[in-house]
Amino acid sequence: MRISPYFLLVLANLFWAGNWIVGRAFRAAVPPVALSFWRWAIALAFILPFAWPHLRRDWPQLKAAWRWLLPFGLLGTACYNALTYVGLQHTTAINGLLLNSFIPIVIVFLGWALLGKRLPPAAMLGVAVSFLGVVAIVARGEPAVLATLELNVGDLWILVSVVAWAGYTLMLPHRPPAHPMSFLAAITVIGLGALAPVYAWEIAAGRLIDATPAALAGIAYTGIFPAFLGYAFWNRGVAETDPARAGLFMHLMPAFGIVLSYVFLGEGIAGYHLAGIALIFGGIWLNTRSK
Repeated sequence: MRISPYFLLVLANLFWAGNWIVGRAFRAAVPPVALSFWRWAIALAFILPFAWPHLRRDWPQLKAAWRWLLPFGLLGTACYNALTYVGLQHTTAINGLLLNSFIPIVIVFLGWALLGKRLPPAAMLGVAVSFLGVVAIVARGEPAVLATLELNVGDLWILVSVVAWAGYTLMLPHRPPAHPMSFLAAITVIGLGALAPVYAWEIAAGRLIDATPAALAGIAYTGIFPAFLGYAFWNRGVAETDPARAGLFMHLMPAFGIVLSYVFLGEGIAGYHLAGIALIFGGIWLNTRSK
């Protein structure tokens, strides 16, 4: 049975919404690089059983494409997540999710500036409507709230992570002709190799994990759902659609974040939340309906 790539993109962003909650909730217990490193170590343990039958066959293609695999691993595996967790040490999840919602716009801009790609007018309208939904959620239905948001060093780290993820997504159509699990295993190993010396420096600086059951459960979640399943679903969804079209689905993260906060943190849902979610889904509908 063929699974819709749009459904896979929705699931990926559902898992990633939980990742933002974990990253902010355990910022004191789990240092950012440690969280990113163990996230990918756990993910690799789940990826390898699926990838191993294909790795031996795909090794020549992977070896020949090492110049592509390096930026895939550095941007998508190492940089995006580690920089996000560093940013969440200093900024709120609200600021972070708003800045992260610029990813679809950055993808469209870089695709136009570097590759000459242009979206149809209806798709561009979809991007604008969806982003308006994000702004409505962050502003809590009051435009004046936006004037109170201030950028700090954490926001700057997240902006850098936004560019890293946009670059990773734009490159996905050019990934090596290998099985998706082989590709994911390869970039995970590259990402872990890049994170290892930074993680060693973090330990040497005295920043250690406070290994409470809750913190360990949070680390396990990031490895299984956002890293393993999220990346597998995202890579396939982008491969079967288009980077700019798929990028719009990242506006679902704040919408899902609201629902998860209600379920797990007991936070209420207001009318502006529902209005913002409606705009986000309306923008995605416009984008996916455009030819």
